[in-house]
Amino acid sequence: MTEQLVRYTVQDGLAILEINNPPANTYNFDLLRQLDAAIVQARLDSNVHAIVLRGAGEKFFSAGAEIRFISEASPEMRYNFSLFGHETLLRLENTPKLVVAALNGHTVGGGLEIAMAADLRLAKKDGGRIGLAEVNLGVIPGMGGTQRLARLVGRGRALELAATGVTFSFEEAQEMGLVNQIFEQQSFFDDVVAYVRQFIPPAKSSLAVGRIKRAMKSGLEASLSEGLALEREVLAQVFASEDAAEGMKAYLEKRMAKFKGR
Repeated sequence: MTEQLVRYTVQDGLAILEINNPPANTYNFDLLRQLDAAIVQARLDSNVHAIVLRGAGEKFFSAGAEIRFISEASPEMRYNFSLFGHETLLRLENTPKLVVAALNGHTVGGGLEIAMAADLRLAKKDGGRIGLAEVNLGVIPGMGGTQRLARLVGRGRALELAATGVTFSFEEAQEMGLVNQIFEQQSFFDDVVAYVRQFIPPAKSSLAVGRIKRAMKSGLEASLSEGLALEREVLAQVFASEDAAEGMKAYLEKRMAKFKGR
């Protein structure tokens, strides 16, 4: 029986994907395949309105790739491992549902690369260190780190962080825009769940939130005029939804809307 390296559960509309490879939640090819399968499962489940990624235990979100696996792999395997990692994280990034990374512990190297493919990053106060440390092994980030970090914090700062391989606190990461919110240790995951629930039914239309994500992500990769054209197309889709009808009806009736995500 294959070891369960990614635990998948659904709690009231939230898919919880837990990286489960103690002690540091490092990943190998088997873990990435399970993560990819869990992403597809959450993406296709109409009862899932948002996705939360976390690491098992209290010390690590993920310390990145399993070094022994990488050191023993052939050059061809290393290349394909990186390619598959890129494909998996692009699938996560392109999922039309909000994706939140709950950084419950150290988030280093490939662990940070996974977290950067999420839409929002929520961290535990004084919960660990974060950074791209691959250069300290004589290599470079291979799961999208050179591309996503620069897009999140700017080219100059990203280059400095990746080229020094320094790790820093979640509080410092929040100051540079890499982390969105920090929650207390004692109630961390409860606070994460409460935070994410503001984006899903009945509070918000998860369909609209997902389309905002799509318009922003795809639009930023295109020209302004192309982005605006995409926005119009997505807007037309949302206007045709049950949630749009409910939202406008509730506004006119001066009551709180009760969204369903469709």
